[in-house]
Amino acid sequence: MLARTSAGPKLGVLASGTGTILEAILDAGLDVATVVVDRPCRAEEVAERAGVASEVVARKDFGAGFDRSAYTASVVEALERHSVEVVAMAGFGTVLASAIFERYPGRVLNTHPALLPAFKGWHAVRDALAAGVAETGCTVHIATEAVDEGPILAQEPIAVLPGDTEDTLHERIKAVERRLYPATIASFMTSIEDHMETRT
Repeated sequence: MLARTSAGPKLGVLASGTGTILEAILDAGLDVATVVVDRPCRAEEVAERAGVASEVVARKDFGAGFDRSAYTASVVEALERHSVEVVAMAGFGTVLASAIFERYPGRVLNTHPALLPAFKGWHAVRDALAAGVAETGCTVHIATEAVDEGPILAQEPIAVLPGDTEDTLHERIKAVERRLYPATIASFMTSIEDHMETRT
């Protein structure tokens, strides 16, 4: 793991699963102010090992009555407690409402396992295979309230190989994602820092 620096805008990471994207972000030397998860998961352990504060904002309702706005407000409050200025979604399993995009306009980043605008949604890898495309890839973009929309920051294509399954193709996409996403976040953070300096 590279040495992390506390200079510059503070980064918050939203995670829900195994924390492999979070590990890649930390291994790249990015300074993470806090990790917020929507359920108990390995990402908490990753944060703890790295000495990063984590908070569980538990999603208790997965039914039609889920109050997405109230839940999002709780996530924003958790980020604000750590003075977060840029948010990186790292496999976060809950679609958030407008409040987070209003609080962090143009500063919520996401990674997606396809070459957007193609194959939006939760099953992008499966959909790419079903469509019979010769290549798919990884996209890093600014997240908006509309899922898998927003300005594209970086993309890298990945060939679909004969005999690929959803698992084998997804693993190759993840390998690229773990390199491309942290590098793009770092570049974005530098641009935000430069912008902040020009305003002072």
